[in-house]
Amino acid sequence: MTVLFTVLVVLAALGLSAGVGYPVAVWVLRRAERVDRAERVDGDAEVPADEGPTDAVGAAHPGACRAPMMRPEEVLRGGTWIGILERLAITGAILAGYPAAIAVVVAVKGLGRFPELNTATGVSERFIIGTLASGLWAAAVGLGALWGLDALG
Repeated sequence: MTVLFTVLVVLAALGLSAGVGYPVAVWVLRRAERVDRAERVDGDAEVPADEGPTDAVGAAHPGACRAPMMRPEEVLRGGTWIGILERLAITGAILAGYPAAIAVVVAVKGLGRFPELNTATGVSERFIIGTLASGLWAAAVGLGALWGLDALG
């Protein structure tokens, strides 16, 4: 009976992590976009695509080109599936008692997205916000399932 219960809790946690994590991440991203839009309206204008990249102090690099302005959703294609797999891996790592695997998941995701993050404007912020929202949700579900297993086991 306890093996069956454990399997059911693990499957429920993985399903909750993967399934509900998407709406949670989308909700957080929309809230962040609203804040970003409000900041731009208050006077922080976005840099047009034709002005080129700048260094840390804001000086333009002559002759440098920037990728055309694209929406972050267009640049970060496949994000839904990557997010589902990420949440499954994070929740699974916590349930397996190997939280160090979370660092591997985040590192693989960051390295895989590096070309997109390095070239497109506004994408890195969306990537970080989405990754953190997704990861926090997955960790909370995994920890909740561990707590449930410990309380009833």
